[in-house]
This record gives sequence, C-alpha cells and structure tokens, in this order.
Amino acid sequence: MSQPTPIAVLVGSLRKASFNRKAAHALIELAPASLDMAIVEIGDLPLYNQDFDDDSPEPYRVFRERIRAAAGLLFVTPEHNRSMPAAMKNALDIGTRPPGHNVWAGKPGAVISASPSMQGGFGASHHLRQSLVNLNVRCMPQPETYLSQAHQLFEEDGRPTERCRGFLQTFIDGYAEWIAVQLG
Repeated sequence: MSQPTPIAVLVGSLRKASFNRKAAHALIELAPASLDMAIVEIGDLPLYNQDFDDDSPEPYRVFRERIRAAAGLLFVTPEHNRSMPAAMKNALDIGTRPPGHNVWAGKPGAVISASPSMQGGFGASHHLRQSLVNLNVRCMPQPETYLSQAHQLFEEDGRPTERCRGFLQTFIDGYAEWIAVQLG
C-alpha cells in the first residue's frame, strides 16, 4: 500500500469556532485514507514585509517548509468584503518570497468556502482562485462548493449536519480524485 499524500489545509478564518474551521475538521475526518491532511496555521504569521526577504523570521521559515513538504493544498475560506481574509492573503504572499522561491508553484489545490450569507463565500472563493492562478497552483475546477447559511450546517458540537456532510463528502471525494490525477 502506498503512503498517503500529504495535504496542507489552510483555514482563512482565525476564529476558533469558525464555520470554516469546522468544515476543515470535517473534511479531514471524511477524507479517504489516500490523503494525509493537516491544518497549517496562518494566524500567527507576522505581516509580510519585504525587509524579511533576506533574513526571514522563524514563523515564515516554518510555514514555508510545511507548505513545501505538502504535495497538495486545500484552502477553506470565509468571505471578508467580497474577498479572502487578510490572513489568507498574507500567507499567500509569505509563500512566494523571496523572489524565485514560490512554495505554492506546481501544486494541485482546491478551494471551498463557508459563510452565513446566501452566497456561501462565492466572492472570496473566486478572488482566492484568481490569486492561485497567478501562483501556479493547479486549482480543482469541480465540484465547486460554497457552504451558504453555514450557521445552519453545523451542530452545537461542531459536527456537520447530515445535509452538510453530504456536500463535504462529495467535495472531498472529488478532491481526492483530482489529487490522484494531478500527481499521477
């Protein structure tokens, strides 16, 4: 039996009880054995500063190494003002520096969003995808998944409702197939 594929999961919401963090944990639980998924925290990364390109702080180095070690990427994001959260953008920027050392490049990835709104983070998802294209991340085109009215999709203990579980299972199964095809 082959080793599971290491997947870095980035959660754009910093709130401990966020819907996106709940979705990320559910996706990790629902993932097939072919994927070894782990959340890579982004909340403690100092804001990107070009002055750090020559002498990066330790959190930058650790973060870049964790992304570099992953074979695939999964972005789980809320929507902040029709875009991705600042913490997610900061993580993307840190991963591209110093010039010529883009840790994102060539990796297969996917985006899923959750929001209490009716649009389910559609704007954030598409804005994030636009950035990922520029970073040379091969983003899964289907199934697109926007968890709208996320406040109704999780139980008190954080588990997804049956309805939500079905959406998440479809997404993670599609993602596992995408990873298998992309990594051959």
